[in-house]
Order: sequence, then structure tokens, then C-alpha cells
Amino acid sequence: MDPREAVETVFRIESPRIIATVTRLVRDVGIAEELAQDALVAALEQWPRDGVPDNPGAWLTATARRRAVDLIRRRETYARKLAEIGRDLTETTPPPEGDTDADDFGDDVLRLVFMACHPVLTPAARTALILRLLGGLTTAEIARAYLAPEATVAQRIVRAKRTLAEKNVAFEVPHGPDREARLGSVLDVIYLIFNEGYAATAGDDWLRPALCEDALRLARQLAALMPQEPEVHALAALLEFQASRTPARTDPDGGPVLLRDQDRRRWNRPLIARGIHALARAEATTSGAPGRYTLQATIAACHAHAHRYEDTDWPSIAVLYGLLATRFPSPVVELNRAVAVSMTQGPAAALTLVDALAAEPALEAYHLLPSVRGDLLERLGRTEEARAEFVRAAGLAGNGRERELLRRRAEGV
Repeated sequence: MDPREAVETVFRIESPRIIATVTRLVRDVGIAEELAQDALVAALEQWPRDGVPDNPGAWLTATARRRAVDLIRRRETYARKLAEIGRDLTETTPPPEGDTDADDFGDDVLRLVFMACHPVLTPAARTALILRLLGGLTTAEIARAYLAPEATVAQRIVRAKRTLAEKNVAFEVPHGPDREARLGSVLDVIYLIFNEGYAATAGDDWLRPALCEDALRLARQLAALMPQEPEVHALAALLEFQASRTPARTDPDGGPVLLRDQDRRRWNRPLIARGIHALARAEATTSGAPGRYTLQATIAACHAHAHRYEDTDWPSIAVLYGLLATRFPSPVVELNRAVAVSMTQGPAAALTLVDALAAEPALEAYHLLPSVRGDLLERLGRTEEARAEFVRAAGLAGNGRERELLRRRAEGV
């Protein structure tokens, strides 16, 4: 691999770990991101000349840590900082290759997630900051995904970093009421990270497995940390079920494979078993009505239990989506419910539901709306209309691989 390409690939995978590790030292997420970028620049200068190191992720982390140490030493408050962080300040040697102690990584990233989910930030600011720091998306990609001006997103991220620093938000997993207050946002953020890896909103890669793995690891850690929280177990179950499909979700060229076309023999059965266990924990700890992630995990379990697409329990899925739409209304949930209805009551009934969503502002530029509509029209034999919908969906899709799939569907109608 070309050294420059190696730098960019490794940094995209390792940047959340680097930023989280450095944030632990400098206690400022904005400065931590700048130091991570400094490490990236150093790698771009040195790796083409000296070769790619044996453990490139550790090299980048150690370089960023050294920059953090230098920065702290230049500050007038160095003595106080040294007392606070102790031995961490001088530990700049990268871990040995093959190091299996992942606790520091997981703990630091989880702390960063809780930090970014502090209530001093607006939900929009939290989302943008997390996608930037942990999702690795550029400002332009976040702007495209959320249909916002790039300048607005950039200002939102800058203000979020500044607010966290000015409010002196602690880099920690909080306890008691503070943890409870942030839990919902943390779960949403972990799911957001997973989804960005599961179906990237932009770029040429359909999957970003490292993001899925990070999100799954965070969900598992959170479940261990909060064993009596049903929605924590439910999120872990949902991610286990979704991650189990990864081996079958792409063709040999890296293009998307639709759920109905996947070879389910390639689904990861141990992950499905973990999902079933986590969902059972969620149900066992639930005292009232099932939560949003419990309902979604139950839907995912219906798919996981079907060894063939034809064996899918669509009636149960339709009912579950109905409950989800009633308790947690959302246009996207309604769109998913329409798909389930199409499998139980036929495409005509589902098309009525989809057409009712056409005026929803949130779905105005959502490529899956015309994609679903195109699929329903194709099943009804309305081929010209179906083709037009697939073309429209391709024009809205931000991911290159998904765009290609939609174009092929348009050509194949």
C-alpha cells in the first residue's frame, strides 16, 4: 500500500482512539483533535520517507501524546497538570504490537461519548460533534447528511468544542443522576456511530466495519456498566443482530447486497446468539412497556430467526413497527412499517402509506423514500414510474456504492 494511502486509512480508523486518549491528557476535545491532526501531518511527512511502522495506530497515538505532553509543559500550570495526570504524562512509548489490553481504549472512547452528550450542548451540536470526532466524517459530509449549510455545521462543531472547554465538562463516565440524564443521548450516539459504519452516508465505501466494531464494543461496555437498564441491553442486542449480517451485505466488489438477496448462511451465528441473550436481558429488566430499542431489537430478532427471506415473520414485524410508530412516531419508522405492510397486505396497501409521507419535510431529500416507492411500483407492474423513482433515489443518495445500486435497479426495471 502507498504510504500516503496507509496514513489516511489508519488515521480514519484510529482517530477516535487518538482523540479520546489525548482528551484524557489535555481535558479539551478541541485541542485533542488538533493534536491528532498534528500526528497525521507528522505521519504524512515521515512514513513516505521511513516506511510504515509495524504498529501504525500506536505510532499515531504516541506521537499525539508526545505533542500533548509538550503542550502541557509549555503551560504555566504544568506542575498542577503533572500532579493530576501522574504517570500518564510520561508514558509516550507505544504499546507493543498485538497488545490486547483494550480497556483503556474502550473506557476513553466511552468517556468521550458521555462528554459529548453533556446537556450543555444542543442535540444538533452533539450529533455534529460525534460524527466529526468518532464517525470521522468531514464537515461537508455531515452537512450533506443533515441537509444543512456547511458553514452552519462548521460553526456548530466549533461552538460545541468551545462550550465543553468553557464549561469545564469532565472527561468521565458520570454516576447517579448525571449518568441517567445523559443515557438516552449516549444510546442514540452509539447507534448513530454504528449506522454510519453499517451504511455510510457519504463516500465510496458502503461499509465502515471499524465504526461498527467500536459502537458494538461501546454498547457491550455500557451493558456491563449498567446491568439493570433494559434499553442498554436492547441497544446491544440490536447492534449484535445488525452486525451479524455484515459478511453477507456486500458483493465481491464491495457493492451493497439487499436483505432479500443475502446468503444467510454467511450471517454470523455467534453474534446472533449474543443478540438473543442481550434481548432476553432487556426483556427481563423491563418493568413497563418496551422501549424504542427493545422494539427495534425485537424486529431485528425476527429477521435473525428466519433462515430464508421467505421465512420472515412479516406479520409480527408489521405489528412491532405499528407499536414503534405509535409510541415513538417518526416518518422513517412509518416508511419501514410500509415495507412490512407490503409483505403482509401487498404493495398497493403499502403504496398508500408511502404516498402519505411524500409531504414530510424530514423525508424531502431522503433517498430511501423514492427507493421504497420504486420497489412497490415495480411489484405493481408500473415499470416506468418505478424507473423514475429509482433514478430520483440515485440522485439523492450520498453514498457512491448505494447510488450505483439504485442506478442498476433503474436500468433493470
